[in-house]
Amino acid sequence: MDDKTAGPKNKPLYKQIAEQIEQRISSGEFGPGSSLPSERSLAKELGVNRSTIVAVYDELQAAGIVERKQGSGTLVSQDIWGLARTRVPNWRHLTETGSFRPNLPLIRKIRRETQENELIDLASGELSPDLVPRHTLSHLISPDDFPDHLGYEHPQGNWSLRETLGKHMKEWRNIEAPATSIMITSGAQQALHLVVQCLLKPGDAVAIEAPSYCHSLPLFHSAGLRTFSLPVEQNGIDPNHLAELHRKHRIKMVFLNPNFQNPTGTLLSLARRQQLLAFSAENGIPIIEDDPYSLTSFSKEPIPTLKSLDKHGTVLYISSLTKIVASGLRIGWIVGPQTVIERLADAKQQFDFGHSIFPQWLADRFLASPDFAQHVDRLRTQLALRHDQLLFSLEDKFGEQVAMAGAQGGIHLWCRFAGTWSEQQLLTEAVKRGVVFVPGHLFGAEPGHVRFTFGRASLAQIPAAVERFAEAFAASG
Repeated sequence: MDDKTAGPKNKPLYKQIAEQIEQRISSGEFGPGSSLPSERSLAKELGVNRSTIVAVYDELQAAGIVERKQGSGTLVSQDIWGLARTRVPNWRHLTETGSFRPNLPLIRKIRRETQENELIDLASGELSPDLVPRHTLSHLISPDDFPDHLGYEHPQGNWSLRETLGKHMKEWRNIEAPATSIMITSGAQQALHLVVQCLLKPGDAVAIEAPSYCHSLPLFHSAGLRTFSLPVEQNGIDPNHLAELHRKHRIKMVFLNPNFQNPTGTLLSLARRQQLLAFSAENGIPIIEDDPYSLTSFSKEPIPTLKSLDKHGTVLYISSLTKIVASGLRIGWIVGPQTVIERLADAKQQFDFGHSIFPQWLADRFLASPDFAQHVDRLRTQLALRHDQLLFSLEDKFGEQVAMAGAQGGIHLWCRFAGTWSEQQLLTEAVKRGVVFVPGHLFGAEPGHVRFTFGRASLAQIPAAVERFAEAFAASG
């Protein structure tokens, strides 16, 4: 047997054997204080390497199930049921069996590399320091008019901020949203978690875009949902595909990022928006519109969000200040029917007793100030320059080897590179050379795709980043 052989759930062999022995101990086959087979004899019996059995007994010892004594071998613990002493929890086992799944290993690797090393970052979905309105925010932080109240906030969030957001969405997004229909969250991700946890149940079928950042999020599988893909085309998803999925699987909810979609940068066409909303209203299927990018339109023309076109109340709208002001503010919000908002607010209160007053207060002041419009105007200009520089640099280095549609807004450029190559090896070579990106398969894409995010790197860094990526591409074969 190969030590690397894994079971149906890709569990390492030594863990499978350890669980089998633990079951035999629990059944009474090996009683407290009894000797277990030697490492050599058990390895021979099972047809595995001795090192595998060493790992098995190490695992059982860490769990407090066995004791290893010099000259006596491996013994079942005398206190296996915890009568005389405390049994050490098997923390590693517990971390692997919880219902809330961890991020994908490659996602964790990218985050670790960007945090621990000096890399040109074409992976992180945040703004570079020169795009964050730091001076304006610093000026707005004045101790003279900070509110006296420092207790728990309303479960839906600060009333003043919600009123300001209502005005903001009417002016900037053409969305009617009274303060009672708004809830403040810790960014858009918390909003998505609340929706999934409160409005869906295990076994429900949901539709998500493909490719989509949703494929990199474990929250759907953690909740036991069945996910079905909607292919993203040049004009966004095709509502006819959704209708077909619904006939086959009875879709309970649809999650969309229709405005400068992550990762493709596409914009759902107006005709498809209207067709989608009609289908949603006809079948009573809620649409979750995640909209972090609509204000970043390079043309500076307003983008008609799904919520602004929604005449039947089928859209739950999620947005945040993460992609347009600062990721560290952790200000997001949900707009929806009051009954839904109250349900989500009740759940959020159970998590954290409401959002911190400090970022809410600052966000309220910034959104209500004339500086916000100036910031958005500058942000659009600077992001357009970065997008064009990235596009030009890739065309210069790769020519016909790369296919790119370009984007009209947002912070992502979606690319397909010719040939057959390993995404893992390319990422490794790129990190060696000081640049990081996100491989396309993390978004559910076919091999050959890469997402470059141009919000985090400075304009001056982009040519160097592409140069390093080109070197990594050549080195990876």
